[in-house]
Amino acid sequence: MSTVEDRWAIVEACTRMAWHADQREWDLLKSVFADEVVLDYTSLNGGEPATLTPEQIVGAWSRVLGGFDATQHLITNHLVTVAGDTAVCTASFQATHRLANPFGSPLWTLGGTYRFDLVRAGDAWRISGVVMTATWADGNRDLMALAADAGR
Repeated sequence: MSTVEDRWAIVEACTRMAWHADQREWDLLKSVFADEVVLDYTSLNGGEPATLTPEQIVGAWSRVLGGFDATQHLITNHLVTVAGDTAVCTASFQATHRLANPFGSPLWTLGGTYRFDLVRAGDAWRISGVVMTATWADGNRDLMALAADAGR
């Protein structure tokens, strides 16, 4: 049986993923993840899900997200299911990316849902899987490539 404290800690871990990424708090971002994390961004990028370490995730995200002038990932409508030492949290998201550039809109906004898989690690909850399902977008998707180039 889950407690209110478990549910709060699960929602907080998921929220911290977005907050630390947007604030460029890379060391703190590592702390929200389990030792291995399955990332599935195939709805946006195609390909296959990848199993990565927190260091690999932060390395990649710091290069891409760090290339933007600003990002804001809003996560809401959390629904939590706990089964012993594992949990699933589904949530809606809206992610806005800003990068001034001479060739188009400086904004790209993406919306959809996240499914977070979490594991209990001592007295904390860590994210062991993320499935991002994009359902809509608006603006200049080319910013992703420009930000990746800027972050190198």
